[in-house]
Amino acid sequence: MNRTRLKIVGSSGMGLLSVGDILAKTLKNLGYYLNADREYPSLIKGGASSYQIDFSTKPVHSLSSEVDILIGLDEPGINEYLRTTKKGGVFILGHERHHMMKGMLETVKKRKLKKLYLPARDIAYGFGGNDLMTNMVLLGLLWRVLGFELKHLEAEVTDRFKTKPKLLKIDLECLKAGYDGEEIDDIPQFDLPRNKKVPNKILINGNYSIALGAIQAGVRTYYAYPMSPSSSILSYIAHTYHETGIVVKQAEDEITAAQLTMGSMYAGSRALVATSGGGFDLMTETVSCAALTETPLVIVVVQRPGPATGLPTWTAQADLNLAIHAAHGEFPRVVMSCSDPNSAYEQIQHALNIAEKYQTQVILLSDKTTAEAQALADPFEHKKIPIERGLVTSKSELEKLVPADRFKITKDGVSKRWLPGDSPAHYFANGDEHWEDGTLTEDEELTKIMMEKRMRKEKVISKAIPEPEVYGPQKSAEISFIGWGSTKNVMMDAIAEAKEFGITVNYLHFEYLWPFKEKTVNKFFAENKNVHAIETSFKGQLSQLIEDKTKNNFKDKFLKYNGRSLFIDEVLE
Repeated sequence: MNRTRLKIVGSSGMGLLSVGDILAKTLKNLGYYLNADREYPSLIKGGASSYQIDFSTKPVHSLSSEVDILIGLDEPGINEYLRTTKKGGVFILGHERHHMMKGMLETVKKRKLKKLYLPARDIAYGFGGNDLMTNMVLLGLLWRVLGFELKHLEAEVTDRFKTKPKLLKIDLECLKAGYDGEEIDDIPQFDLPRNKKVPNKILINGNYSIALGAIQAGVRTYYAYPMSPSSSILSYIAHTYHETGIVVKQAEDEITAAQLTMGSMYAGSRALVATSGGGFDLMTETVSCAALTETPLVIVVVQRPGPATGLPTWTAQADLNLAIHAAHGEFPRVVMSCSDPNSAYEQIQHALNIAEKYQTQVILLSDKTTAEAQALADPFEHKKIPIERGLVTSKSELEKLVPADRFKITKDGVSKRWLPGDSPAHYFANGDEHWEDGTLTEDEELTKIMMEKRMRKEKVISKAIPEPEVYGPQKSAEISFIGWGSTKNVMMDAIAEAKEFGITVNYLHFEYLWPFKEKTVNKFFAENKNVHAIETSFKGQLSQLIEDKTKNNFKDKFLKYNGRSLFIDEVLE
């Protein structure tokens, strides 16, 4: 694979995220394509964490299971991740008692690693720094090994810490000391190719993209109860509320957050809520209430492994069945997914439009990998997706409305919707079955008619949403895959890598999961004879859905369910 892979490891609280972001941004500014993500335990401090970057002169959408260079900041991180360094790779460390780490020394010998040691803490303290600044010393040494000029890294560090001039001075001194590496006799240097032109891309993650998409879509109120890995959507939107005017509320629990979102949508504010699987469990009664009152509702569910608390800071695609079937009673809904920053930015806008246009409930599924991986994306287009609220706004039409218009029986199941107070016509919106003006009914015939009216939306929505998309050759691939969500990223790399080996690979990608679209699926199976499922769940919930709905059978299923992302070399194998 034509990529360079590096990983910084240490404990939570050691500044891995800051150092990783500095590296990623500097590499991007040098013209490299890259993908970056971190692994970390559900601890504020301690444990073993990592920040990995794969970069190349060609597009990179995923990470590898092994790295060329590993930078070890402390013993727990080294013990956990040194094994992921490839044979013959470079190991940079600053741990003073490294000569006493028997397991580490054995791994270095067994894997024939080039070990580069600097007394990083002594160097940092020598400049008046602290323990955290050891990462700057080792970052400087890494930059020397990569063979780049120090000025590029210094520029990014300066930009990041320019508001703290005293600390910045020490950081820059630590960087230079590490780069010079005077205590090391033989520093290997990579001779890496460079792109002549910097790609016109932005570096961003999925959660930030969802937040920006929500702002673009006209969201005026955002509610949430913090739950990894969705919490950064809350922090991003809250951070910009002065500029956007969005009302941001951290609720006391997920039930309240969902109720506030439904109430705001009913009252006329375009509202949004995000959570993870366990939080969504608590929101499902609200989903059911919104379905009966035909109140638009959009919930972002950023998946992590369960059941129960499971692995709060790791990734999975195991909540598809939950999204499709959650909440009591029968009603139409839409389940969507996003896969990368561009997808996240646009899908949240489509989700809000669909919810309001069809007066239905939309669950947008993401996952920890999509949410937090830093990826290069095309610059976002503003006003590309018009806002569709599906409201009666004409003054003359509002004056003609009657109460029975609100839930009027229509051919497509969609009735007129207006904001409370905009029209003299009033209607009832409560959690009991009702007739056209919202008044409660338990009449058997009226109940049947109203249920059928709501369910007609499903067929209308199904016709309106796109079919899944094929990447790679349309047909006759030697090996084919079907997946959804962040799976697309590793498959984009696999298609390109396999082509270099003379192997044709294609991939059918779902972004709209429910109502289920089967036309393209049937065509894909008919035109490709070696079709495999690929998902990060134990059962392969999308593949189960496909086999149930289409009667097509997969040749095999590549399912990963240990909380880790899909790695490119795993797929290539």
